[in-house]
Amino acid sequence: MELTYCGAAGVVTGSCHHLRIGRQQLLLDCGLFQGGREEEARNIQPFPFDPRAIDAVVLSHAHLDHCGRLPLLVRRGFDGPIYSHPASIDLVRVLLKDAAYLEQADVERENRKRARRGEKQLKPLFDLADVEAVMARMRPLQFNAADEVLPGVAATLLPAGHILGAASVVLDVHDAGRRKRVVFSGDLGPSDTTLLRNPAPPDSADLVLLESTYGDRNHRSRSETLQEIGSVLEAAWEAGGNLLVPAFAIGRTQEVLALFASHRHEWNLDRWRIFVDSPMAIQATGIHLRHADLFNDEAQAFMAGRSLRELLPNLHETPEAAQSMQLNNIRRGAIILAGAGMCTGGRILHHLRHNLWRSQTQVMIIGYQSEGTLGRRLVDRAEVVRIYGEDVRVQAGIHTVGGLSAHAGQDELVKWYGSIGGRPPVHLVHGEKRGRDGLAARLNHDYGVIARMPGHGEVITL
Repeated sequence: MELTYCGAAGVVTGSCHHLRIGRQQLLLDCGLFQGGREEEARNIQPFPFDPRAIDAVVLSHAHLDHCGRLPLLVRRGFDGPIYSHPASIDLVRVLLKDAAYLEQADVERENRKRARRGEKQLKPLFDLADVEAVMARMRPLQFNAADEVLPGVAATLLPAGHILGAASVVLDVHDAGRRKRVVFSGDLGPSDTTLLRNPAPPDSADLVLLESTYGDRNHRSRSETLQEIGSVLEAAWEAGGNLLVPAFAIGRTQEVLALFASHRHEWNLDRWRIFVDSPMAIQATGIHLRHADLFNDEAQAFMAGRSLRELLPNLHETPEAAQSMQLNNIRRGAIILAGAGMCTGGRILHHLRHNLWRSQTQVMIIGYQSEGTLGRRLVDRAEVVRIYGEDVRVQAGIHTVGGLSAHAGQDELVKWYGSIGGRPPVHLVHGEKRGRDGLAARLNHDYGVIARMPGHGEVITL
């Protein structure tokens, strides 16, 4: 059995791991590379394997950096099943359709510029037909139940937290009379979140592929995070402008809305108008409510069957572009949650262009910002940023709330690994250098394990 790292090796995007089991081939995830132009240019390159030879895909969850190249995989010849949790399947449909729409819009905008310069026209990375082809291949797997995904290969999904439906994947492989258990953590969420249950580690493994996004540090405690959000809200109100919240449409938006609902009076939120300015986030919120059985006990008890409108009477949804544009006329008292979470596209770019130069504006960053993204430049306190070809001076207040990350911090990653019996070999994926280095040092200190840090394209034999 051979394992090749085809993405998320030394970076936090492009998750894709290729397993060759005898004559069979399986992928764990098939995600987009995101960030700067150099990273995103990798998406159009040929896969380091023949898509027609892949027999099945097991998808850990619905974020683009894990599922975003599935349309390309299918377009280039893959015709096997794609296994994932039912909630992830629902979210993938929404997310990939939105990504196809944005891709088409971006290409059309760029092609107008190219036409004026007499340059070659671009083609979209994928389109809606490719997305529908992906959805036709999706097959549901439930949590905590082993299912055969290939002859001699059983997959068990374990709750990973992170976002709705997110899973760690346990592969029990029978190959040439030998048995191996490969565990892929997927993206692990923190413990004790507002909505989701805690991640569940497997009891054993022969090899662990462990994410390391925040492998070098811990997040602020829940109590400190709640206090910080309250302080940001108060500062934004006193500043006299709007509060912009770049938020991933899947996961972070729903987490923030749940926090707003549960702390509505404490944070004096009734004085604000709260806008969810993302068609995808609006649809994703509906999917969350349909899968409320995946919520933790506290969230289910708090909601008690009530709608978000009942919990947050001042919540407004703006699915139409015209409604979104009207928000630019609001100068005070609006909280605007819009994607993309790393400010790499979507409606948040328009709101940033209209508000970043205003000193009354406040921006609350609530998720990880990859190198090369606009979100990272804001976190790094850039004085000027470029949005849609225009230089915009950053005079807004920028607040980073680390405790709302969808990823587990170092202590939680170490605890998750430590719950697996036998101290199996561990390979660190889905992390930049400092994240992997920090987690490797901690695992060695606590458990005497020498973690391997595979490079892109590296092949290992199990």
